[in-house]
Amino acid sequence: MKTQAQLCHHNDQRCIVRVEGFDGDTSLGSALGEAPTATEAEDQAIARLKQRLDTFRAPAAGSKELVRSSSQEGDRVAQKPTPVSEPPIATTVEPIQPSGDHAAPTAVNEAPTDPDDWSEELTAIDLELQRIGWDRANESIYLERAFGHSSRHRLTRFSDLVAYLKRLRELPASSDAKTAGIPLRRSDLVNQCDEILKRLNWEQQQAREFLQSNFQVGSRQQLSDEQLLGFNMLLEEQLLK
Repeated sequence: MKTQAQLCHHNDQRCIVRVEGFDGDTSLGSALGEAPTATEAEDQAIARLKQRLDTFRAPAAGSKELVRSSSQEGDRVAQKPTPVSEPPIATTVEPIQPSGDHAAPTAVNEAPTDPDDWSEELTAIDLELQRIGWDRANESIYLERAFGHSSRHRLTRFSDLVAYLKRLRELPASSDAKTAGIPLRRSDLVNQCDEILKRLNWEQQQAREFLQSNFQVGSRQQLSDEQLLGFNMLLEEQLLK
């Protein structure tokens, strides 16, 4: 298994690393790790990912043995003469129609709230860049690391722009654009949350109740990026139970 690590968050107290596993070009899933250093967080994330994959593979292996045993039993039965019997009486089974929360996808509601005017945030970013001492070249280096492209104008999600501004405000003056901590990308956090919920096979109501009990809110939209990251880590713990 090949792995790819991404530093999601770091400060003086902790680092959070996301590790995604691959079999060739196929993604096997991802896991989060939290520790005082990035290396320790990465090791923890890899261990959690391997543990989760081992958990999923164990039932699969058992299923293969069951199929093999059933196949062998079927061969033995096929060799015996089949007695003639009356044709079965046809029955009609009405499909169960889903209703209520059971018909909804396993995701916590999150409606888009992007404003039309981003000028205030863009102006604030320019001021923060001046404070840090970065020119356009340094900003391009940082944006490439954080978002995969070198232009601020290619940020198409307001949440990414806000995360970028928030991270800049946390950086000290004269930070190195090549090593400064990158912002949490809300879109990545939401996608990871959806992936974990899908693996848990939770109904929408169950996910909402879990969110309410841990954060006292009814929607992921009400969580900050750090809280959403924490929510994902709590969900991952449920996978390992």
